[in-house]
Amino acid sequence: MRLHFRVIAVFLAFATCALADDSALESPAPNPPPREDKRVFGVIPNNRTADGSLPFTPIPTHRKMTIAFKDSFDWPLYFTAASFAALYQLDNQNPSYGQGIAGYAKRLSSAYGDQMIGNMMTEGVFPTLLHEDPRYFRVVQGSGLSRLRKALMQIVVTRTDSGGRTFNFSEWGGNATAVAISNAYYPDTRDARDNIQKLLVACGTDAFSDVLKEFWPDVKRHFERRHHPPADISASGR
Repeated sequence: MRLHFRVIAVFLAFATCALADDSALESPAPNPPPREDKRVFGVIPNNRTADGSLPFTPIPTHRKMTIAFKDSFDWPLYFTAASFAALYQLDNQNPSYGQGIAGYAKRLSSAYGDQMIGNMMTEGVFPTLLHEDPRYFRVVQGSGLSRLRKALMQIVVTRTDSGGRTFNFSEWGGNATAVAISNAYYPDTRDARDNIQKLLVACGTDAFSDVLKEFWPDVKRHFERRHHPPADISASGR
């Protein structure tokens, strides 16, 4: 698991450094936020993002389960699982799997199982049972660093169906349940230390995903301005 912590740490450190310039990512308050893209960077599923500046409206159980299902069986998940499986292979985790194609296939199926079960638990099953909202609510306004802090905090605090706020039991309990289930197919990492590491990796990955969801519209607008600069007003008035 040491390799996974290094990867997540690099991602979060990069995000923090990239957002250090508050003025560059200050959201313009007068403009209404654009409709959320269903894919971050055109690839990563973005089915559970909502605008946090709008009045809160709860979602029914079937919507929670739909979000969980889409995030669990969308095609980019297979590429993500393949990437994690490659990391597992390089780090020789669960050595009883072996190496080569057979070992990688076992790691690939295990990595996919981790994500699929984790998504279903944290976005569908637990939010339904605990009456919590599985969506990520974009902060939209404020400085880059304040939005980063609030984005990361949503891994700890979430909305309830009644509109209140509570500890994010669905995130931590759902991922803990997924980790417990994974002991059935991870023969070499079943002790308490390994399980705690897997839980922290799962929640850290979700935290990084929330940061991507928060700032993707800013990144998209930045590239759109670079590739489609506004017309020169002074030149057009001549």
